[in-house]
This record gives sequence, C-alpha cells and structure tokens, in this order.
Amino acid sequence: MAKLSRRRAFNRRHFGFTLVEVLVAMAVLAIALAAVMRVVTQAIDTTAALRDRTIALGVAEDRLALHRLQNSWPALDTFDGVREQGGREWHWREKVVSTEIADFRRIEVEVRLRPEGEILAHAVGFLRKP
Repeated sequence: MAKLSRRRAFNRRHFGFTLVEVLVAMAVLAIALAAVMRVVTQAIDTTAALRDRTIALGVAEDRLALHRLQNSWPALDTFDGVREQGGREWHWREKVVSTEIADFRRIEVEVRLRPEGEILAHAVGFLRKP
C-alpha cells in the first residue's frame, strides 16, 4: 500500500511538460511557420509575375489586332509607344520587317513595364498588303 501512495504522489508532481520540452516544441513550430511563410511569399510573387505577363501579352495582342482592324500597311521601321492597361503603363516596341513574300510584313511586338526593362511579352504577327 505504501508503494501505491508513493507512485500517486510521484505522478502528481510530474504532471505536464518540462521547460526543455516546451522550448523544443516552440522551436519546431517556429521552423514550420517560417517554411510556410516562405512558400506563401513565393506563391504571391509568382501570382504577381503571371498577372504582369498576362496583361503584357494582352497589350501585345492588342497592337497586332489594331493593325489588322485598321487594315494598315506600316513602314519598315521600329515604333515605340506607351499604353495604359490594368492601372499601369506598359511600354511596347514594334519592329516591322519585310518577308520573303513582298505582299506580307512581319510585326514583332515586345512589351515591358519600363522602357529598358525585362521583356514580359513577345508576340509576332503577319500583315497582308491591303
């Protein structure tokens, strides 16, 4: 009987976690939360980059569609311009070059956020002489 009461007294004194166990658990939790935050940050960056590239591609395709709708025959040259789309300014550059077929022209459109920044979209189209 004496052994049983000693065991109960021992169990009551050692109920809960030790300070070392709590510190280890907090360290594991901090490492896990840091990893989650890094993944979330990368996902946000990727989403923003995809949004920018999608809008830039829309600007490039709009430039090509404009030539088709106007039924224009642009000069062999390079043209620069700015277009506002999605609340931001997009810098586009068109390069019009001749093709092997005299009645066709090739138009290459590059779109950037800054005049000399990274190319976010590149589209190529062909025009037939009106």
